[in-house]
Amino acid sequence: MSFSDLFGSGEHLRNLGHFASIVNMATIDGEINEHEQKVLERFARKLDISEDEYTRVLENPKAFPIHPTNSSERRLERLHDLFVIVFSDHDIDNEEKDLIKRYAIGLGFSSESAEAVINRSLQIFQGQLSFDDYKYLVNKK
Repeated sequence: MSFSDLFGSGEHLRNLGHFASIVNMATIDGEINEHEQKVLERFARKLDISEDEYTRVLENPKAFPIHPTNSSERRLERLHDLFVIVFSDHDIDNEEKDLIKRYAIGLGFSSESAEAVINRSLQIFQGQLSFDDYKYLVNKK
């Protein structure tokens, strides 16, 4: 058995930790609802999470650490995934905001940049875009 067989690839461990973060966000306001369940299943497929890993993560998502990435685009993608699960119930509460900030910092954002990207993301996900921002996004190729 090789070393990588024992511990998994670095990318897979990052995906597993990220999936656990997503599950943790889904469970913060109580039980996982039907829509959250569908989103979690989609993320599990996207992140190549096995059924056994899926079950283990659902049982204890806090047992899986966050593994930061060096890519700023990848960090932003991971943060976006967290917002997708948070807004699956069309609402975000203060506890979820606090947790998402901790995850952003865990992903490698500084405290200040985490605050800025979270505030901007909240505007986007809550539909509070200015017309100029809307126009920019619609016309972006």
